Amino acid sequence: MPDIGFTHIALPATDLDASAAFYQKYAGFHIVHDRVDEDGEHRVIWLSDGRRPFVLVLIQVDYIRHALGPLSHLGVSCHSRADVDAMAKMAKAAGCLREGPYDLGQPVGYIVLLADPDGHTLELSYGQEVRMAVEETDMPPAYD
Repeated sequence: MPDIGFTHIALPATDLDASAAFYQKYAGFHIVHDRVDEDGEHRVIWLSDGRRPFVLVLIQVDYIRHALGPLSHLGVSCHSRADVDAMAKMAKAAGCLREGPYDLGQPVGYIVLLADPDGHTLELSYGQEVRMAVEETDMPPAYD
């Protein structure tokens, strides 16, 4: 069956290896695809958490015109507040802590904001129950 629905988000990156390492370290992603486009000019990496058919696509560019952030961001849920705190501590030591961690209450939860190597914002959270919000909504059935 073909993938249906929201499948990816693509971000430009000036150093794909550094960006992939950032998302592997802080978001638990894994590289599932790595190629050079047919034109031979752009390397493309797909990263996934392996939990759903959704990938973060990183596309090699020479420079970033507009970074995702600070308000625009990618969001990744963690197992615990302690995990958020540990990632914040690592990010601070690495110089990529943007702000937090802090507790914004429900439905946002406990969050920290990090900057990837190109300045795109990654939010790590605990207690942000997106699944519950989706399941409680009267949405049309998913595609079969």
